[in-house]
This record gives sequence, C-alpha cells and structure tokens, in this order.
Amino acid sequence: MATYTLPELPYDYAALEPVINPQIIELHHDKHHAAYVKGANDTLEQLEEARDKEAWAAVNGLQKNLAFHLSGHILHSIYWHNMTGDGGGEPLAADGVGDLADAIAESFGSYAGFKSQLTKAAATTQGSGWGVLAYEPVSGRLIVEQVYDHQGNVGQGSVPILVFDAWEHAFYLQYKNQKVDFIEAMWRVVNWQDVARRYAAAKERADVLLLAP
Repeated sequence: MATYTLPELPYDYAALEPVINPQIIELHHDKHHAAYVKGANDTLEQLEEARDKEAWAAVNGLQKNLAFHLSGHILHSIYWHNMTGDGGGEPLAADGVGDLADAIAESFGSYAGFKSQLTKAAATTQGSGWGVLAYEPVSGRLIVEQVYDHQGNVGQGSVPILVFDAWEHAFYLQYKNQKVDFIEAMWRVVNWQDVARRYAAAKERADVLLLAP
C-alpha cells in the first residue's frame, strides 16, 4: 500500500475563478501534485530495495528525490487549503483571526510590510519555487521564506502556514510569463481561517518539535 496519497480538493475546479481558471486547477492537482505523490512513493520503494540489497551507489540521488517529491506533496497539500473562493482581504480580529493578525504585525511591523515581502519573495524566486509564510519555533516569530524547487533555502524547524506556488505550472496557462500578476492576484483568494488554524497548531506543537533555546 502506498505511503502517500493524493488528497481531494476541498472545492471544485472552478471555485477559484477568476483568479485561477478551472483548467489550471485540474492540471495542477490531478497531474502535477499526483506526480509528486507517485515520486515520493516510488523513491521509498527504491530506498527499501537499496536497504535489502545493501546497494548504496545511488543513495545521494534517492535522498534528494525523496526530499523533492515529499516536499512537493506537503506544500501542495497546504496550498489547496490556503485558498478559497470567498477569501482575500486582510486578516482581522473581527473575522476571528486576531491572533494571526497580531503575530503578523509583531513579526513584520505591519500587514502591508508582510504582504509586500511575501509578494516579492514569491515573485522573484529564480526558476521554480515558492513564497512561504512560516512559524519559526526558536524565536516564536513568523518569517517569510523563499523556497527554491520545493525544499531548498528553508530554515530547519520552520512550519509553513501560507504558501504561494510560483512554479510556472501554477499560472502559465492563464498569466503567461507574468508571474508578478499571478502573485498579486493570489491575495484575493487567501483563506485566512485556514492560515490562522495552522498558526495556532504550529504554536501549540513548538516545544515538541524543537527543543533548541
């Protein structure tokens, strides 16, 4: 039995229009995300075979493949739930996400400063990658990360709570080469309720996840 499975979308393909059209959602989820799930499962099987045979010549490549595909699966699983057709705007206490709003203001000075930093991090990622808002458990702060591919350039122990996919397959059919336009449009579908839940969960688990001072 496969270790990882492709999660169902929490909405239909057309739910995020006009920010993301149905064709992109279908291809992105059913083809690209599915490929990362298959890649992670296939790599686990190959590592099991290597252990059984004590054949470690390809171990570096296999470990890199596992990190790539598993991180792709995890980030996409967060990505789908980070979006909603009736999302967007600024996180506010009146909407029940006051703790998240306060943390953003404390960590970045203001919501506007945070939005600008995450937008630039996602839009200027060289090649393929992600812009990520993460909870960093050592400092207890929120940080923005610019993730190359799926797993590079990440602070160890940080927990992603909001992710912007800046790979071309996330936007090219609709936005062509205008990645900046896509990232700007993404703010209209952010599901702050989901982000707030992830922030609360990350804080609760911080002491368990990381014991560094």
